[in-house]
Amino acid sequence: MSKSPYSVAVIGGGPAGLMAAETLAAGGARVDVYDAMPSVGRKFLLAGRGGLNLTHSELAAAFRSRFGARAAQVSPWLAQFDAQALRRWADELGIETFIGSSGRVFPTEMKAAPLLRAWLQRLRAAGVNVHTRHVWRGWAGDGALLLDAPGGAVVRRADAVVLALGGGSWARLGSNGAWKTLLEQKGVGVAPLLPANGGFVADWSPYFAERFAGQPLKSIAMAPEGFEMRRGECMVTADGLEGGLIYAWSACLRDALLGKARGQCGTGHEHSANLRDTPLAEGAAVLNIDLQPGRDAAYVLAEVARPRGARSWSSHLGSRLGLHGVKVGLLRECLPRTAFEHPEILARAIKCLPVRLVGMRPLDEAISTAGGVQFDGLNDDLMLRALPGVFCAGEMLDWEAPTGGYLLTACLASGRVAGNGVMRWLGL
Repeated sequence: MSKSPYSVAVIGGGPAGLMAAETLAAGGARVDVYDAMPSVGRKFLLAGRGGLNLTHSELAAAFRSRFGARAAQVSPWLAQFDAQALRRWADELGIETFIGSSGRVFPTEMKAAPLLRAWLQRLRAAGVNVHTRHVWRGWAGDGALLLDAPGGAVVRRADAVVLALGGGSWARLGSNGAWKTLLEQKGVGVAPLLPANGGFVADWSPYFAERFAGQPLKSIAMAPEGFEMRRGECMVTADGLEGGLIYAWSACLRDALLGKARGQCGTGHEHSANLRDTPLAEGAAVLNIDLQPGRDAAYVLAEVARPRGARSWSSHLGSRLGLHGVKVGLLRECLPRTAFEHPEILARAIKCLPVRLVGMRPLDEAISTAGGVQFDGLNDDLMLRALPGVFCAGEMLDWEAPTGGYLLTACLASGRVAGNGVMRWLGL
């Protein structure tokens, strides 16, 4: 166990906090991790229930671009801990990984629990002390940490602190954003927390919602107006759309709903409403969907324009283009009836169907959070300028990324950066 004279408190036992703790313990600090929940890594475990997506195998430049307007801030983190480093780290824990057909990287067992167990075992062996059911409540007048524990109020003093408290989504797992007020009271700038990687609301008719809710839209492409189409799939819900493909456009669509006109999606936010339990709904956004991304417009028009005789449009589109079920339903939902009288209009809609979105599902339902501690209040080591010796990491910072392993990689990387920053601060 370390005999270092320096004690560091890590508040938050998610991936960023645990990586900061590991980095600090390896550097010789005495580390205590405090988490509000009965066990650490709860959101990590739940996110991995369907198959833990650790990272992505794409080239570094493409990987960095996934962070949009925050690529410049996140790229230095990835220089310390990138996708390849993450795979090596997992391997050192005894967790083999593989690259799927989509380029995403998964553990061979496809589960989060074995990785977390191996990680916690290594942390304990390194002398890291984990304290669960400890809720951080801020600072005492002398700078000591105030925590609520099962036995009552606790005061802890540390030479440095890493805050890794998560964003504002999935509050039941500990990420409730309560830290925002505590930091703002200390003069720390915090951008409002907004949903990221969440579902969007469309004003479906009762018939469409009842008939098609829960059905997947496969082999499609989509993009907000003014952007290049991306291929993938998503799911029709009772009140809109959700799933990986629409999550990839989450920042752009959310900004459009908020009336933000930006060259890049997902930059600073000025919205202040409480969005935890209510849908974000201020304006409208148009999402264009290509129902036949593998065929060019001329081919689609030629097939649509073929005589259909006595067949219905559903039969005609099914036989000529393979459009069935929910895709035909979406055409009927979003187009006026007169469009079906004009092959040119219908063919154009098949390649670029405008779907009007009127809101986004609440923050607490989102996979992740946009907004958080603003970067102009941090130094390169992620230390708060207003609170020397206090570092931040993970989703509580003002960045976002689509699903696909980017979120987890950057959270882990930020924990590594904060941990190394603490060591420099303490002179370890």
